[in-house]
Amino acid sequence: MERTRTYYIKLAGMIALFGNLALCAVKLSLASMSGSLAVMGDGIDSATDSLIALVTILISRIISRPSDKEHPWGHGRAETVATMILSFVIFFAGAQLLLSSAGKLLHFREIEPPESDALAIIAASISIAGKSLLTASQFELGKKSQSPMVMANAKNMKSDILMSAAVLAGLVLSKVFALPVLDPVAALLISVCVIKSAAEIFLETNRELMDGNTDDELYRSLFRAAMEVAGVSNPHRARIRKISSHYDIDLDIEVDAGMTVHEAHEIAEQVEDAIKAAIPDVYDIMVHVEPAGHASHHPAEQFGISMDSVGGGKDAHAI
Repeated sequence: MERTRTYYIKLAGMIALFGNLALCAVKLSLASMSGSLAVMGDGIDSATDSLIALVTILISRIISRPSDKEHPWGHGRAETVATMILSFVIFFAGAQLLLSSAGKLLHFREIEPPESDALAIIAASISIAGKSLLTASQFELGKKSQSPMVMANAKNMKSDILMSAAVLAGLVLSKVFALPVLDPVAALLISVCVIKSAAEIFLETNRELMDGNTDDELYRSLFRAAMEVAGVSNPHRARIRKISSHYDIDLDIEVDAGMTVHEAHEIAEQVEDAIKAAIPDVYDIMVHVEPAGHASHHPAEQFGISMDSVGGGKDAHAI
């Protein structure tokens, strides 16, 4: 299963790399010949996409390694770290374009129309077609691999389609209304979209690195699965963290205090099986067994999520 996932991630990286390199070469060449700043910015964005694809290929090799003494939870977080680094690369590209286009607009009276509107329009049209194909492939492979990195790249490319459409609109309007200032305006809008995309990717990966989880339904599924096991009461102090596409879960449950250790252990294993059936891609589960009523004797234990916290049931005791 993990080998198949790694294959899809690597395939996504290869398609994105060669596709974006081709688009980058075409757009930068046509931008140089046409003199369009917006097309140049679009070409630079494809260059950053090529870098993202290259990192994706390299990371696919790292995350495929099994866990070891230094990395007992495996190497999945390498994908998250790489995704965060890429958000800074995307932000830098957007900031550079923002400064360049803003500088042009400050001297808007000196702006001259592109030397060849036709070439610039052709470049934008090629970009829209190419990015549409690449976006579709990345979303498909991202779903198959369940890779946050590939999905982030797919979202980035989806915004690239809108950017190229903005470039095309700016060029057409610039030609129709004889307003060359629309070219840097389009470039400015592109830079804002690039920076916004970078911020969204950063916030998403930062949540994972901080072991955060805002999905209440995930916790509700966890509690429902635990409560389906006979003999379990008050599942509480739950913690779910994501490691790449997998989940690492901690959960406390209460059982009859008169049970033997063996009987309590059997129930804990049934809870693990129920959770794995309810939540896909679970990497590891740690179920801590307590005698019934134990949680109320430890009010200081304030970490973790209870059923009440996510509206999972009225019978639970808040921790």
